[in-house]
Formats: sequence, structure tokens, C-alpha cells
Amino acid sequence: MAKTLTSEARMPAQKFVEKPLPVEGERTLRGLKVFSGNANRPLADGIADYLGVPLGKSHVGRFADGEINVQIDENVRGADCYVIQPTCRPVNENLMELLIMIDALRRASAGRITAVIPYYGYARADRKTQPRMPISSKLVANLIVEAGAQRVITMDLHAAQIQGFFDIPVDHLYAAPVILDYVKKKALKNLVVVSPDVGGVERARAFAKRLNAQLVIIDKRRPRPNEASVYNVIGDVKGKTCFILDDMVDTGGTLCKVADKIREQGAAKVYAACVHGVLSGAAHDLIAKSSLEEMILTDSIPVHALAGGKLTVLSIAPLLGEAIARNHQGKSISALFV
Repeated sequence: MAKTLTSEARMPAQKFVEKPLPVEGERTLRGLKVFSGNANRPLADGIADYLGVPLGKSHVGRFADGEINVQIDENVRGADCYVIQPTCRPVNENLMELLIMIDALRRASAGRITAVIPYYGYARADRKTQPRMPISSKLVANLIVEAGAQRVITMDLHAAQIQGFFDIPVDHLYAAPVILDYVKKKALKNLVVVSPDVGGVERARAFAKRLNAQLVIIDKRRPRPNEASVYNVIGDVKGKTCFILDDMVDTGGTLCKVADKIREQGAAKVYAACVHGVLSGAAHDLIAKSSLEEMILTDSIPVHALAGGKLTVLSIAPLLGEAIARNHQGKSISALFV
């Protein structure tokens, strides 16, 4: 059975606390309201529990023809409102829920509206890679701003430049401290951190530095979406315990190919961690049959299957809850990642 960590999956004590830090000797979250769509209600419940506030009363349903019906069932006039909604599968349904909830809060005279998007869909369409292609992540950013959001809190964007697609403030969080704390507790020996592509080198290097581990880079090509070919392993993996780090896993094909290639090069064991477990198509079966010892994910996206018992799901609810509390109190969020 997959292991789920909640209160144990914390950042280091000096960086992360059980409850939001007090302000001027007394913790106050007066005027803060947290609402949730249907995309990841358990995560929203965890965030509300961490903050010590009830989840806002709202109805997010469907009319007979499938149109989304939203009703905010409590007074939000002048309140600091947060909408928890990753735009995961079904992507377009969850995106429309987010937009309509923001619009409902705006029309109800909410004081400030923050879209909390743990997983930002369409992030891979962040630039034109071929002629006559859209930049969908910019379009989604425009929609969120036009709906009435005044701030966005998100986590581990596929491309960091997406922050600049918004004309409102964006707090870009990282799940690395949560994953790092879990990996340190495992006390893996002879460890190297593997970047599955050149684009993830910066993320993997920072992770390796905190673990005092070596860095290995995979040279791969992607001839078409959701397909990849591994060409070279840059670095020594023979006899090592390898830890692959990426921002997301979709079909699982690329990740499993990288794991197999590393094992062919003589790696003793292969682990992997991805922040966002999209897990489309046959991903669960691929991971279950792969050479991976363990696949670590966060609950930014609900994980519905167990992938042969290889999945470990870490909760980011405390991290998101702390970010919300600090934003509400006007405190530094970046201090969480120093």
C-alpha cells in the first residue's frame, strides 16, 4: 500500500513550524477565508486544518447540461479569500471551476482574491516550439487575471518564466524542502542526484548540494510530446544509489526509460521524486513494472492508484497553509526557502 505522510512531512524545524508563526506575540487570521473547488478537496481540507479555519461554505456543482454552477454560501464582503484549485485532470473542467469561483467572489465584494494553484495546467505550452502554435500557459494566466484574481500562489511551475505571464503578483513555492526532509530520513548511502534532462539541472544541482551528493545529467531527445529517447548518461552512476528529481511525471514513459538506462550503466538502486503526479494513461503500470525502488510524489494532484505499492505521497498542505498565513499577515514567504 502507498505510504502517505501528513504531519511528518515537514520542512526542517528552523524553517517550518507546526502552526503559522505568531505576529506581534499573537497569531491572528481574522478575515481569512479558504474555499475549494472539486479538483483536490482533501488537500484543501488539509490546508484549512493547518490554518485552524473552517473551509468556506460553497457549492460547486453542475447544471443538467454540464455547465458549472457555483454558489458562495457565506458572507465574504471585505474578506481575504483563497481558492484552492489545481488545474489537473479533467483540466478544462477544473480550470473553469477556478475561474467561475473567482468571479463569484469578486461579484460578492471579496476584499482580496488569491488563486492557490498547486499544479498549474498548460504549463508545458510556455513558448512556441514550432510555427503556428499557441502559448497556452499565457492564455490561462490572462483568464485567471481577467476573472478577478489579485494574486496567485503556485508550486514548482514547469517553466519559471510563467510567473511573468501574470500581471499580478505570483508567489512561486517549491516542494523541495518537503521532499528533502523525507529523503534525509531515509539516509540513502552513496547517493547521486539525477537530472532527467538539461532543463532540470538547476533544480537537481540545488537538491544535490543540500544532500552533499554528486550530480548526474541525462541527455535525452523528445521527438514528439510524451515521448523521449535517452542518449547519454553524463556522470558516474556505477554502484551508486541514484535519485531522479523532476517537476512532474505524466505518462511515466520518460522516467522509466531514464531509470532503465541508469540501471544498465550499473546503478545499484534507483529512486525518483516528482512534485506533480499527473500519471496519465498507463503510467501506474509502467511505474509498477519499472526498475524504480520507490516513486515519491506530493498531493498537489490527487493520486488515485498505488502503482504496485511503489508510490509514496507527501503532503504539501502544511507548506501551502504556511504560505497563505504569511501572505495574509504580510510576512515573507521567501523566508521559507532560505
